[in-house]
Parts: sequence; C-alpha cells; structure tokens
Amino acid sequence: MTLAIGTDRAETRHELAGTAYDLLVIGGGILGTSVTWMAAQAGLRVAMVDAGDFAGATSSASSKLVHGGLRYLQTGNVRLVAENHRERRALAADIAPHLVKPLTFVVPIYRGGPHGAAKLGAGVFLYSALSVFGDGMGRVITPQQAMAKVPALRSDGLRAAAVYGDHQMNDSRVAVMTVRAAVDAGAVVLNHAEVVGLRKTAGTVTGAELRDRLDGTEFGVSARLVLNATGPWVDHLRRMEDPSAAPSIRLSKGAHLVLRRQEPWKAALTTPIDKYRVSFAIPWEDHLLLGTTDEAYDGDPAAVRATEADIAQILDEAGHSVRDSQLRREDITYAFAGLRVLPGGPGQVAAAKRETVVTSGSGGMLSVAGGKWTTYRHIGRHVLATLARLPGQPLGDDLADILPAVPLPGLASPDAVAMRLWTDRDPGARMDPLVARHLATHYGSIAFDLARLIREDPALGERIHPDGPDIWAQAIYARDREWAATVDDVVRRRTTLTVRGLDTPDVRARIEKLLGQAA
Repeated sequence: MTLAIGTDRAETRHELAGTAYDLLVIGGGILGTSVTWMAAQAGLRVAMVDAGDFAGATSSASSKLVHGGLRYLQTGNVRLVAENHRERRALAADIAPHLVKPLTFVVPIYRGGPHGAAKLGAGVFLYSALSVFGDGMGRVITPQQAMAKVPALRSDGLRAAAVYGDHQMNDSRVAVMTVRAAVDAGAVVLNHAEVVGLRKTAGTVTGAELRDRLDGTEFGVSARLVLNATGPWVDHLRRMEDPSAAPSIRLSKGAHLVLRRQEPWKAALTTPIDKYRVSFAIPWEDHLLLGTTDEAYDGDPAAVRATEADIAQILDEAGHSVRDSQLRREDITYAFAGLRVLPGGPGQVAAAKRETVVTSGSGGMLSVAGGKWTTYRHIGRHVLATLARLPGQPLGDDLADILPAVPLPGLASPDAVAMRLWTDRDPGARMDPLVARHLATHYGSIAFDLARLIREDPALGERIHPDGPDIWAQAIYARDREWAATVDDVVRRRTTLTVRGLDTPDVRARIEKLLGQAA
C-alpha cells in the first residue's frame, strides 16, 4: 500500500509500523531525500523519517545556487566542475526548469585585488567551456558594463569585471518537490518523527524506534537495511549503534543574510575575498542574499545560528564590492546559518574537500554525509549503488534501472503558467501578476491546484502579508499536501514569509490556527 500525499500522520505511522521495508532512511535533508527518491524509482520499499521538517536544517540554509563551482578551478578540479555542470544543465533543462532559473554572475576586478583580469578572464572562459557554453561565453567586460548589470557595484578602483552564467533556486521548495517525487514513486515519509533507539536482530540493525514529536506517539519501523543520513547528527546516530564509534566528520558553519533590495539587479556578484574565498551578493526572492562564511563549528547542530560576528563579517566582505547604501543593517530581513558536513581530519575547514563520506557501523547500519545541492541526484544514485553492492546484498539483487531524467512534480514553463494564472480568471477578478509569477516559479503547473482552491474560496487568494506575494492558498496547500505541521514549516520552508521578514506575530498566530483546523 502506498499512501497518498496529504495522508494524515496517524495513518502514516500505522503504515510505517505495519510494513517490512527494504530500506529505512533516517534524515530528510537533500541527501536522504535523494536516496529515498532513487530507491523508490528502483522498486524498493523505502521509508524516510526526519526528527524535524524535511530540509529543516542545512538543506534549507544554502546559498540557493545550482552551480558548477567556479572556485574549484582554483584547485585544478576540472573534472568536478564538469560533473557539476552536467547536473546543473540537467536540473535546469529536464528535471526542474520550473524551479531552477539562470542567473548571470559578475566578478569585479579591483586594483590590488587577489586576481587580475587576464587570470579571471581565462577562468570564466574555461568555466563556460566546461558547460559547453550553455550559458554563453565567459568574458571580461568594462566597468561601465558591469555597473549597468549591478547598479550597487562599487566603482572606486574597479578596473574590469568577468562575467559567467550559473543558476539559482529556492532550496526549500526544491526539497519539498523532491519529497513529493519520492512519494509519487512509492516511498512513505514522515517528518517530526525522532529516532529514540535502533532495532537490532542478532546484533544487526533492522529498524528504528521512533517518537512523533508533535503528539508523543511512539512506534517502530522495521527494515532490511537502515541508512543514517542525518547530516550534522550523523555521528550521534552512529553512537546509538555503537557507543564507541569514533567521530567520522567535522562541521563548518556557513551564515547568510537577506536584505531588502534598493533597486533591481540584472546579475549577481561573486567577489574574491582572498586567493580562495569568495563572497556572493545574489538577487533572490526580490531581495538580496549575502554570504557565506566558512568556519569550524563544534557546538550543538540544533543551536547553529548567524551570530553578530557573522553578520559583521558578511556585511564587511560584501562591502568590498557593494555600496554602503545597499548594506544597511535596518534592511536585513533574515539571517540564517547551516552546517557543512566535511570529512574528519586535520587542516582548515575552508580547505577541506566537499565530498560524500560513507561509513559502515558494527551493526550494519550505513552512514552517509556530505554532498551539495547541485549534484544531489548524482549523489543519491551513487549511494544507492553502494547500498546495492553491500556484502550479503541486504537489498537483494533485483533493483530496477533508474530512468536518467525523471522530472520533479510540476514540470512546466513558469512563463506559461504565470500567463495562464493571470488570464484564466474574469477580468475583474484576475490574479495579481506578481502573485501569479510567484506561484509559477515555486510550484510550476501545481500552481493550478492552488488556483482551484482560490476558485472554491476566493479569500484564499488574499496575500498573507500585504508586503509579500505569498497567499493563503499556499498555507492551506502546505498543510494538506506538503506535510507542513508547524508554523515554521509554513513560514520558513513552504512560503517566503520568513526570508522577507513578514512572519509577524499576527501572521504566525493565524497560521497556527489554520494548522489546528482539520484538513
């Protein structure tokens, strides 16, 4: 039995407790979700649980980029950049063109800066060549051309600028759509379900004991193989399997700021801070996204946040290329931080390899950590292939081939969806073009489901906050169809209210009341 999207939590718990799964994935970030999606496509009975919300931690605290990684050329990792570009093109063209959009990047070249025009020009040309010039040719432009693209660019000492193409997204929305894709493929999922113990049979991990964090209900899940994909908490779960397990990872904190934008930007900025680090200033969700930091973190993963020192550093580094008028503290709407999971070992975290770490525990539980948004499908396939080759073949030897390009739900042209949303209603009741565009670029063709909700109840077409494009139909849809169970699920990850600084006490109270109502 496969449960439909929107099934209530009690029914899902009953299904989880009553089924013997091939694979139980613990952790609903990008890595766990991708493995779950791939495993379901391969015909496995797979379940996924998360102690918080799907993508509730690091996976919704990224730089919102789907990119090849220009800075990896610095270390000569041409193969990695080429691989990233292949996945980036697949996401933008075949998997999620409704959620991933192209964005031009400008690299300002200042007098006395860490890189010269010739070096950067060659770098962006090679970068675009590795993407088969799919986003145009990387080149060097004049200061005047750069300032036409980014009006807030500092002009003092600006000698030239390099230009290249990449893509961006709303990571929370892509995560929710990927969970939905996994469920469409047959997976059973539950958020806010915490592992409180592991099931063992003759010393082998064969499932987990869980507690529903929303109502305290305890239940268990049995599986032939358990995958620990809990990100920053991966060693916590490994110690649940084996109290003597040595640390396998280390953590690096990356903080970001979101600010109100003073004027439109036609491009993003990638500003070299030193020989290896860069600072991003990216137009995103009608705002400006700044970041990121990269420093070792050894505290509680649940307590990670952007500190005053992080905010000062981000504003200072952005100020290398962005005018002060665009960097006012009163324009900050949101500050957030996530944790990169890196291989254990010596050296600075900024120089550590961004690679996936796979370990096997004494009880047979597989633990996997690391990865990045751009290659999340590739990593999911790689991990599944690793699981399929385990000694004794706990998953069996009869996995179906995974299709190369299964799209995320809602695949459609955002322009076409926005046009339909705006023109499909009576002239006197047409949807605001900004709202139509917002729905089209966050849901694709699923936006028509929200439009149907509005036709049934026109009040759901009203904006949740007058200063943002999110509407009440999104909150209803998040509750009934996207597993949103808490106010933060709605305001931080299903909508853009928090990033815009619009999750006021009144808004939160109204959403809490809505969540308490029967679907």
